[in-house]
Amino acid sequence: MLGGTFNPIHNCHLSVAGQAQRALALDRVIFIPSGTPPHKSGESLVPAHHRLSMVQRAVADLPDFTVSDVETNAPDTSYTIDTIHTLRETVKGELWFLIGLDAFLEIAEWKSADALLVSTNVLVLSRPDVPFSRVASLTLLPPLPPSQLDRLDAGQQRRVDLPVGPRATITFLRIDPCEVSASAVRERIRHGEDVAGWLPPPVHSYIIQHNLYVPR
Repeated sequence: MLGGTFNPIHNCHLSVAGQAQRALALDRVIFIPSGTPPHKSGESLVPAHHRLSMVQRAVADLPDFTVSDVETNAPDTSYTIDTIHTLRETVKGELWFLIGLDAFLEIAEWKSADALLVSTNVLVLSRPDVPFSRVASLTLLPPLPPSQLDRLDAGQQRRVDLPVGPRATITFLRIDPCEVSASAVRERIRHGEDVAGWLPPPVHSYIIQHNLYVPR
């Protein structure tokens, strides 16, 4: 499960998903565009149906990637813990929740954070300029030797597994960095600059077709 606003989805999202899939031998990655995300209230979002359509176009030719509209169709604010409960009714097998390290460091502020961390496996993916050593300050987690986090930051170790319950594990994974961000894409579009190399071609075409992210 890879959630996000995907405002818009870009090539680094696909790269991250592919690296996570290979590292854990996942059967598939389910992209879940958010509807009304509680932690992005200050971000200028295009309507959910546009973001869902862009993700669908981005993964249309990638058989190991699928899309769920569980959050874009939700009538209220989208919370991850509720999405996990909903998906468990339809998805068979072991579930992993994929999240960037920067977002994971704020997980104590999420709805039912304690329950979330023991209800499903969590894969925490490295982010540029965000050290794994900061995880040591999270009081929600069982003790984790700082030396293991330091080895992740130094590139001496690729992953660390932390059991957090009888059926749940948090895995910290160092992946190849990717510098493209959705905010940078939006900024370049606002200034009329080229973003073709940053986006899957069907997404780029969709943005042009619907005149998204340009000043009104």
